[in-house]
Amino acid sequence: MGSLYYGNVDEPIVMPDRVLAHLAAVATTKLRRSESFVVSWKGTESDGQGRTTLWLQPAIPLRFVYDQAEAMPLNPATLREMADQATSNGGLVLDADIDIPELSAARPQKTRTEVAA
Repeated sequence: MGSLYYGNVDEPIVMPDRVLAHLAAVATTKLRRSESFVVSWKGTESDGQGRTTLWLQPAIPLRFVYDQAEAMPLNPATLREMADQATSNGGLVLDADIDIPELSAARPQKTRTEVAA
């Protein structure tokens, strides 16, 4: 599980590394362009929270910490969907249980076409 640190809060927001990596890609792209946006998620029974919403903006410190040392490949379709949500009025809604396909499963294998001579 990865950790998202936002602002001066000491306690991280914990989520799966794969979800965090995709969020990081979307957030850094938008924040680099000085585009603020909303990100929300539902709490769990164990944390006792119903729903959390953050306003992400470039002036607030943001740090992503992963359990995995190696960078993982990102799924382009998931990135597009998350970026579209982040641009919408409702903002980006995260689901820790989302099934993000591995890159190899997301892209069909290209095959060579034989050309007859």
